[in-house]
Amino acid sequence: MKWVSTSSDRATLRESRVSRIPAARDLLQWVYVGRVLVAVVVFVAAAFYFRAQPPEVIVTLATAAIASVVASSASFLYTHLKRGPLGPTFFYIQALFDLALVTTIVHVTGGIEDFSALYILVIAVTSLLMPVASSLLLTLLACILYVADIVWFQPVDLSVAVWLQLGIFVAVAIATSWLASRVRVVGAAHEQLRREVTRLRLEAGDILRNIRSGILSVDGEGNLAYANPAAEELLGIRAVSLIGKPVGELLRKRAPQLWAAIEATRSGGRRVLRAEGEIVQDSRSFPIGLTATAVGLEQGEQRSVTAIFTDISDQKRLEELRRRTERLEAVAELSASLAHEIRNPLASIRSSVEQLAKSAKAGEDEAVLAGLILRESDRLSRLLEEFLDFSRVRVMARREFDLLAAAAAAAELVRNHPHCGEDVEIAVKGSPTVIEGDEDLLHRVVANLALNAVQAAGRGAKVEIEVRAAGEDELPAGVNLEEPVLLKVRDNGPGISPEIRDRLFQPFVSGRPGGSGLGLAIVQRAVQAHGGVVLVDSAQGGGACFRIFLPRRLKTETDQR
Repeated sequence: MKWVSTSSDRATLRESRVSRIPAARDLLQWVYVGRVLVAVVVFVAAAFYFRAQPPEVIVTLATAAIASVVASSASFLYTHLKRGPLGPTFFYIQALFDLALVTTIVHVTGGIEDFSALYILVIAVTSLLMPVASSLLLTLLACILYVADIVWFQPVDLSVAVWLQLGIFVAVAIATSWLASRVRVVGAAHEQLRREVTRLRLEAGDILRNIRSGILSVDGEGNLAYANPAAEELLGIRAVSLIGKPVGELLRKRAPQLWAAIEATRSGGRRVLRAEGEIVQDSRSFPIGLTATAVGLEQGEQRSVTAIFTDISDQKRLEELRRRTERLEAVAELSASLAHEIRNPLASIRSSVEQLAKSAKAGEDEAVLAGLILRESDRLSRLLEEFLDFSRVRVMARREFDLLAAAAAAAELVRNHPHCGEDVEIAVKGSPTVIEGDEDLLHRVVANLALNAVQAAGRGAKVEIEVRAAGEDELPAGVNLEEPVLLKVRDNGPGISPEIRDRLFQPFVSGRPGGSGLGLAIVQRAVQAHGGVVLVDSAQGGGACFRIFLPRRLKTETDQR
């Protein structure tokens, strides 16, 4: 059995407007009011309009009216003020009281025909509140009380009208119970559907709010219909102030390709599957990938368009990173070959010049020229060594080590470098982070980046080195690393000029006078050898920040295949 009013049964539609059945507490409230009104009206009618009634009838009806007021007040206190649980016992008590009240009224007034219809009201309400079996049981009790009053207390025979009245009682009970049960079933299905729709709406809302791609909807008149938080951030707008307003002029300035795709889709109904564009804000510009889809409306109405777009700066960087890696591999092979080919002749030239300089026939001019040749030969030898270092960058000693400790050691090495003044600050922060790799190679990476930062920032340089585990959401789009680790080197220098930013990791490209341009190329190859990626963020005049993402575990050759 299921009681429509129990708080534990959420499958029923006690509170549902779809079921058309009032909530149990609302229905009971009307029962209380109706019960008191019937008892009071009958009492008043007997007292003032039927003066021929004996005193015991008036007393009985007065008692019934008082009992109705007391019972209804107590029930209202329990169900509506204290919000007590509504169970089968409570409903049985209410139904039995109502049957007793109706039987009393019918008996003392002798209104077999006038007031017997009150039984139908009690039966109907009981059928709405209680299961079918319980309502039929109470209907049987009503029939017994009705017949007993006729047989023993009323001067009326069991006529066809009486039997017809009993049939009406049963028919009302069956019909009301059946209809109520069907409405509950249909209402429960509607309520379940409503909950599912609500859940899906909430989930969709959460997804749209938390998705990293921007979602923008424009109606047929070019007014903004919706923009999720990602779209607001990417476009630099506040959607709440633009909803329902034209956004064409704004998007033409900030994202011309995005607006062009929206217009093409809105006017021609052609879906833009994949396109690229650019968003221009006050302080920066970045590329985006976008799609646009028309939402079908009634014939003759203008189409609304939903565009999805995302920042593809990281993808562009990765594409450039892959091309750069391929070029570096080719340059490394060429560098190694040229270095070996040049090294031996250079050594012979240097030795010969030394011999000539030491000759007794060498004059002062010859000695000066010989010294110049020797110095340039030494410089060329150092450059060849850097070439060889660049070509030999690979993981040689693979083991587990603490990257934070390696970074701290590299920072200490840079602090003692001749180019590092006393006013230079190098801070290392983070948590102990054990990774697998070549400690010497990554030590060299940190030292190169830190020394470059010190030399670029000049006097009063402040360099910050950070080592920690990276979150999956911090990885650039398209980069998949297991248990990623972040190594970050940031400085307060002049930043990187736009002219060399795209070529920064290429050999012989340097933003510092006198630099060989191989330091960052070696950093790139060392990180690549560990299966990681290196990215640089810089605003001219605002310092540079190098972010290196490394896997915690190196992949074996089998894994890479």
